[in-house]
Amino acid sequence: MTEYNGWTNYTTWRVNLEIFDGMSADYVGWRGMEYWELAPVLRECAEDIIEQTAPEGLARDWALAFLQDVNWREIAQHLLAANAE
Repeated sequence: MTEYNGWTNYTTWRVNLEIFDGMSADYVGWRGMEYWELAPVLRECAEDIIEQTAPEGLARDWALAFLQDVNWREIAQHLLAANAE
């Protein structure tokens, strides 16, 4: 993995940009959570979005596989810091 735009990798940057960028702490009920508690919540949220919006098949499977390389803790830390301001 190589760093991308200041993030751990391209996958982490892209998922944060496409799914979580600008989201408030109240959106998925993460206010008061620690980053390590929030990380699996974010992963589940992203998986749910894909499963609800993409028809079953190869593209959906690839989208879900894409999530395997995401640094969920990094996104969680970023969101918590952004919402603390």
